[in-house]
Amino acid sequence: MIVYGSSLSPYVRKVLAFAAEKGIEVESKPIALGEQDPAFREASPFGKMPGFRDGDFAISDSTAIVTYLEAVKPEPALIPAEPKARARTIWYDEFADTLLMGCGGKMFFNRVMAPRFLKREGDLAAADKAEREELPPFLDYLERVIPESGFLVEDRLTLADLSVASPFANFRHMGVTCDPARHPRLKAYVQAILARPSFKSWVDREAAFLARAA
Repeated sequence: MIVYGSSLSPYVRKVLAFAAEKGIEVESKPIALGEQDPAFREASPFGKMPGFRDGDFAISDSTAIVTYLEAVKPEPALIPAEPKARARTIWYDEFADTLLMGCGGKMFFNRVMAPRFLKREGDLAAADKAEREELPPFLDYLERVIPESGFLVEDRLTLADLSVASPFANFRHMGVTCDPARHPRLKAYVQAILARPSFKSWVDREAAFLARAA
């Protein structure tokens, strides 16, 4: 199985962490922004990361990929079977992919990707506005809903946690952290999930890569 795309993408990172938590061995093939690799474009016709291949089967979109991996190897179950728990898991996956990264993407692209890799100035005003106006309500929401167990659904690790935690690696790379006074539960939650082996090795490599690219 091959996962195409840079782990700097929270969507790629989510898939890599999901596969690791499932005990599924995948090959990570980094793809640079805008790269026209034929195998990647066959898996992802519109060039969106991640792309994925398993033999003659190819697909893109992180949620589609993890759904496939869950079906290929049902245990350990990271997408619950119980209807309400499954619905909540998919909600958190969508929340992270669309809402949290809709905000975080503006910040990361303009502060990191544009200046370091596209060699052009990012829209720092847009990034600052996203951090100042869009991000706080999302952090407040997560602070309210994270259970005492430290897992979002069924008091155990699920796709919900992998999806929600992944964007926070990008925030960390930008030096954006949770205020321990305003978001103590969220801060502890993010630290715990990103410290899992399924995430940590990727996040550490990304930090070293970004330091070299600075």
